[in-house]
Amino acid sequence: MKREIVNDLIKWKESENRKPLIIHGARQVGKTYIVKEFGKKYYDNLIYVNFETNQEISSQITDSIDAKYVINKLELFYGEKILPEKTLIFFDEIQANERALTALKYFYEDAPEYHIIAAGSLLGIAINRKNYSFPVGKVQMLNMYPLSFKEFLTAIGRENLITEIQKHFDKDEKMDKDIHNLCLKLYRTYLVVGGMPEAVQIYLDEQKTIAAIDVQSEILLSYERDMTKYAENNLSNRIISAFDSIPVQLAKDNQKFQYKVISKGGTSSIFGEAILWLRNSGIVNQVYKANAELPLEMHKDLASFKLYMSDVGLFVNKAKYPLYQIDLDTEPTMIAMGPLTEHYVANELKIKGYESYYWESDGKAELDFMIQKDADIIPIEVKTSTHTKSRSLDLYMKTYNPKYAIRISEKNFGFENNIKSVPLYAVFCI
Repeated sequence: MKREIVNDLIKWKESENRKPLIIHGARQVGKTYIVKEFGKKYYDNLIYVNFETNQEISSQITDSIDAKYVINKLELFYGEKILPEKTLIFFDEIQANERALTALKYFYEDAPEYHIIAAGSLLGIAINRKNYSFPVGKVQMLNMYPLSFKEFLTAIGRENLITEIQKHFDKDEKMDKDIHNLCLKLYRTYLVVGGMPEAVQIYLDEQKTIAAIDVQSEILLSYERDMTKYAENNLSNRIISAFDSIPVQLAKDNQKFQYKVISKGGTSSIFGEAILWLRNSGIVNQVYKANAELPLEMHKDLASFKLYMSDVGLFVNKAKYPLYQIDLDTEPTMIAMGPLTEHYVANELKIKGYESYYWESDGKAELDFMIQKDADIIPIEVKTSTHTKSRSLDLYMKTYNPKYAIRISEKNFGFENNIKSVPLYAVFCI
């Protein structure tokens, strides 16, 4: 399955100032698969070490973390010569061996000629740092997410549509009506299937959106098992409760995350650590409220945020959406499409590298997203259908006079009244 992160891996391989690379992301987003494929294609050989399943080699690396010692042990264990520049060393599930994580520092300092990638689903959560420290400044970090809609189009063999969508986005020209409707149909299919690679693959194999449901359910169960395995009992219960509350939180008129929704008397002191766990695991995407001032990061309200699940298909599954009302040839009419559409946009912006925020005006108006592009704040309004009247966006534009605004909806491309119309399927172009 073709993933855009491969371009980042190639840049890393060719960099003169290359550091050991750590790929972080939620479980089952495809980290292991993509690094193995990268190693097979761009290196003479690949040394793969899984620290969760291979306790024998894991215990040997625990003994010493000197780079030359580790190389020697790997060569003896795997019976292969590890050659600088030609061998890729892949430490998978590195959170299971904190000594191996610390060893990356010494690869950077003492043996930079070796190419080494590490991956982990729960870095910063499962690791007890009482004895060893994270190699700050000695490694490069790279986040990996579920497939974006753009990657989904490539996976289903509709890569030709990507160029067409980008062209119309750049020129603000209306798409042919039939192609526009086709893209909307594929977007709705993506909402149900989501971007978890295994769910996409089974959809490709069976050509049925409903085929992804069992895969998604198993992934959600694996997340819950991680919550139990990598957190103390009291904390794990709070994590599960906070995670289970997400659909209810977003069904409210005020979608701000409220601890009291999780349980009566709930507060940030009780559930704050649970939220941090979910965010650091890559399972959720946290979007803060902010004032419309530069830089947005310095003007966010730490007490006001929304939580979105990092994969829209998993949210559909967890919230028990009736699939037949989403995966339609015409626009859905169910009232709960708002939270689902916002999920999709929040995740697409995250995958593109944007930190997104939302804006409120004294409780009278709320704008779905703001992003910062250089010295400009771009307001983004999200609509679920072709009905695009928005008092909130109008108020924001009158108040702040932005360079331009973006309205995402099922309407075709266009630019009018300083508002760029972006169809839901074209968020990846922003």
